[in-house]
Amino acid sequence: MSTELSINEQERIRMEKLENLKEAGQDPFLQTKFKITNESLDIANKFEELEGKEVSVAGRIMAKRDMGKASFVHLQDQSGKVQCYVRKDEIGPDNYDIFKKYDIGDILGVRGIVFKTQKGEISVRAKEVVLLSKSLKVLPEKFHGLKDTETRYRQRYVDLIVNPEVRDTFIKRSLIIREIRRFLDDQGFLEVETPVLHTIAGGAAAKPFVTHHNTLDMDMYLRIAPELKLKRLIVGGFEKIYEIGRVFRNEGMSIRHNPEFTMLELYQAYVDYEDIMNLTERLIKHVTKKVIGQELINYCGTELDFGKPFARISMLDAVKQYSGIDFNSIPNDEVAKKIAAEHKLEVLPYYQKGDILNLFFEKYVEENLINPTFIIRHPVEISPLSKRAQDDPAYTERFELFIFGRELANAFSELNDPIDQRARFKRQEELKKLGNDEACEIDEDFLTSLEFGLPPTGGLGIGIDRLVMFLTNSSSIRDVLLFPTMKSEKKL
Repeated sequence: MSTELSINEQERIRMEKLENLKEAGQDPFLQTKFKITNESLDIANKFEELEGKEVSVAGRIMAKRDMGKASFVHLQDQSGKVQCYVRKDEIGPDNYDIFKKYDIGDILGVRGIVFKTQKGEISVRAKEVVLLSKSLKVLPEKFHGLKDTETRYRQRYVDLIVNPEVRDTFIKRSLIIREIRRFLDDQGFLEVETPVLHTIAGGAAAKPFVTHHNTLDMDMYLRIAPELKLKRLIVGGFEKIYEIGRVFRNEGMSIRHNPEFTMLELYQAYVDYEDIMNLTERLIKHVTKKVIGQELINYCGTELDFGKPFARISMLDAVKQYSGIDFNSIPNDEVAKKIAAEHKLEVLPYYQKGDILNLFFEKYVEENLINPTFIIRHPVEISPLSKRAQDDPAYTERFELFIFGRELANAFSELNDPIDQRARFKRQEELKKLGNDEACEIDEDFLTSLEFGLPPTGGLGIGIDRLVMFLTNSSSIRDVLLFPTMKSEKKL
């Protein structure tokens, strides 16, 4: 008999067991609650205090060993596993006969006494066993384990059951977000919430998801960034704010990209991008130390040092260092396009010198930025919301933080000149007409807010999922998203 048929047969038997329980008036799905006094980890950590005392635990059967008149089961709860010792003479013959029919995957409540077996294993000697839920499916661990990534992502609930390290990753993710909030709250930042549905797709260079509001009979966009809403709040008088939330970008998928992801954005009045750079470094070091416990991180076999001061280099200097091309010596757009063609870089008709500098950066520099590195002073062409550098208006007061060749953060001194901002929006509008789907639209209300006066402000965006990837040694963004976006199974 094939494995698949064997599984089907076992599931048929499980369904029969459920029907028998119902006929006997013991339907497990009628159970509404079970009072838990201790989790498994709590029992292990406080054994000396709890030994000989009664506890109540609950969890999923992950292993079962029948020894005739006694049995051992391992129950798994959120904190770990605990062994339970079930004897026929302690719970009664009838109850024991029913208990022996329980399957791997069933969820039990056990009340009993904490003790240590002859082999020294901390256990609970059962006085009462209650079936709280019947598992009608066979856990994959029973056969070959759950290793196929496609199945793991689609059935995350099973992945969490049988792969403890996956559960640990998501616990760590929660701790990372908690520490980000704690750090910012302690710095005097106020957490706020802004709309996910926007009437204008703005705040980043990205292609949006479009939806339709029936009552208003108008198209709306899932936000690609909360930036323009948050900066309105700085205009309104808040001076330190942040938001952690989902953003949506209708773009490609890869081990680093998911259509929806979690972003931290913060804004602080009366500071510039250098202040935000210092804040970013302190934030990441704080979270790393608190959650991981050390500043040396192993990521995909490479040691990353978060303890040393983060390197800082301009985009111009980085491109010159790794490609040998000095863009300071390139006089105009046409020469830049010619050099790009010589290096086999794809240049779109509307690209200018700054766009081409960025192409060289992406090809020659990014992969070399392993330890945390701030790339500063981006060209104005690719920075429509950044304040110009006072010593060279072709560049901006902007930085991106790269780790392991990947962008983790983006920040700048916010452009607060409404006249300059309108001109840059108009350029973005022209680019959209020329076929750039990622170009920003003109947001008239945002421009109005700037006309009321935006104080000098520094802003920051951090991709939470990518930070979690680094701190959990996860090679794919899907490994740090509980339910990553997947192709419809109907299309497979």
